[in-house]
Amino acid sequence: MRVKSIQFAITISFIFITVTVMLIISLVLYNKFSRTAEESAFLNTQQIVEQVQINLENYIKGMADTFEVVDAKIAKSHGVPSDKLTEQLETIASTREDIVSINLFAADGELVTGIHHTAMRKNTRLLEQSWFKSALENPNHLSFSLPHIQNLFKDPYRWVVSMSKGVSIQRNGRWEDAVVLVDVNFKTLDGVFRTVSLGKKGYVYIIDDSAGNIVYHPQQQLIYIGLKYENVEQALKFSYGKYMDVSEGESRLNVVRTVNNIGWKIIGVSYLDEMITTRKEINTFMIWLLVIVLIFILLISSFMSARISKPIKRLKKSMEMVEKGHFDTYIHVRGADEVEQLSRRFNLMVSRVRELMDQNIDEQETKRKNELEVLQSQINPHFLYNTLNSVVRMVGNGKNEEVVTTITSLSKFFRISLSKGKNIIPIEDEIEHIRNYLIIQKMRYKDKFDYEIEVSEEVLPYRTVKLILQPFVENALYHGIEYMVDKGHIHISAEKIQDTILLQVRDNGVGMSEEMLKNIMIGAVKSDKGSGVGLRNVHERIQLYFGSEYGVKVESELEEGTVVKIRIPAILEEE
Repeated sequence: MRVKSIQFAITISFIFITVTVMLIISLVLYNKFSRTAEESAFLNTQQIVEQVQINLENYIKGMADTFEVVDAKIAKSHGVPSDKLTEQLETIASTREDIVSINLFAADGELVTGIHHTAMRKNTRLLEQSWFKSALENPNHLSFSLPHIQNLFKDPYRWVVSMSKGVSIQRNGRWEDAVVLVDVNFKTLDGVFRTVSLGKKGYVYIIDDSAGNIVYHPQQQLIYIGLKYENVEQALKFSYGKYMDVSEGESRLNVVRTVNNIGWKIIGVSYLDEMITTRKEINTFMIWLLVIVLIFILLISSFMSARISKPIKRLKKSMEMVEKGHFDTYIHVRGADEVEQLSRRFNLMVSRVRELMDQNIDEQETKRKNELEVLQSQINPHFLYNTLNSVVRMVGNGKNEEVVTTITSLSKFFRISLSKGKNIIPIEDEIEHIRNYLIIQKMRYKDKFDYEIEVSEEVLPYRTVKLILQPFVENALYHGIEYMVDKGHIHISAEKIQDTILLQVRDNGVGMSEEMLKNIMIGAVKSDKGSGVGLRNVHERIQLYFGSEYGVKVESELEEGTVVKIRIPAILEEE
């Protein structure tokens, strides 16, 4: 949109900048708050799950300690069964309200002794039960079962966790294999888990790490009848960690911890919609804040733009006289300090234009020399864009060392390009300039090419016109090596031969025909990939500074490569 009024432009600019800044700040604050809330929710869930883990481990340890006491009493008993052993087991059972029964079975399934309240059921198929066979096959190993209905004895049927272990007992004067079984009421654990709160909808459930069987779930009945599903496959992948999942259209944070020794996994589930309850409130606040700021800025910017544009409009009317060719007109405008300075500068400009109109044109050679220096000072926007684009990709891939190398080389590349405005620089700086250029291109092209720089220490102090190597290296890359299937190679050398310095750029690229080489040397071929400084311009610059006996010579053959030879005088001081 073409804007004719500076007042309108200033107003719109202020509003646009303010709204943009407000939107960015609002987005940053919103994202920061969301991340902080999620991190806080995760830490809270993690702490609760870890506390459940600690409590469960302590409870399991207490159960195991009780079992060890039972095991010790049986081991010390010289004859089983015995009244003394029965009395000891009853004493142990009385110390814990959650112990349902303590039983000792022979290897053939016979109940040797125990503490239980009802008679043993028939057809229990005790010898076929997995815990019984496992205890006999792995003696002295304490095993914990999943919660189940205690079905060895008649009523009452209770929900228990069983501990079993294979032992040796002395019976009828000989040693026999036996199994100790202690059933603990699971309601004690169930009561502990039900007190855990993770928001209004969050909860904790437990699985075993072998097959993902549900050990405990607050909605266990819904799990059994298929009305609720838990992604236990994902939980089995973690021993200690967190993951996100979606259940019934709601995003959930799952924190996993593993209970030592028995291999149960505790999973704490928190719902994200409960974690960030103020997200809607923040949205509303940000919208109202943006509207209020917009109205305020609109009023302020309208007032300020009117004050600023008024003296500029007067300045415009005065300048229209100069536009019509009245160079004797002087502008007298008062206003803001910048407007007064602009008036003075414009008056000086008019005077200077009048002086320049009276001056003679400089010599043609000087003019040509200045034109070539302007060409020399151009910086290729494609090269800068491609380099910065490569840096962005390397940052995204986490290649920090390559980013540092590229940025460092780019800064040195431009520092030498500027050279404090000097056109004659040491060969050492020219070599450093092209080395940094090749480092940057190497980062971009990776294994597309390699390079070698061989420069005699003797030639480094001698002087040269700056930026004479880069155009030829660019040609080698863009027109010689880029289209090759095989890996390219660039060789740069510099040596002193009597009173001259010979610099060479050699590549193994696709080469050029004689006609193409001729067109390049006369400037008839241009590329949108280069620096803007053609081969012919480098040749002419060298001859302008050092004479017609010096310059550039190019040798090239198709499919063989190209050699560029640059001859300059061996001088140590800038002329």
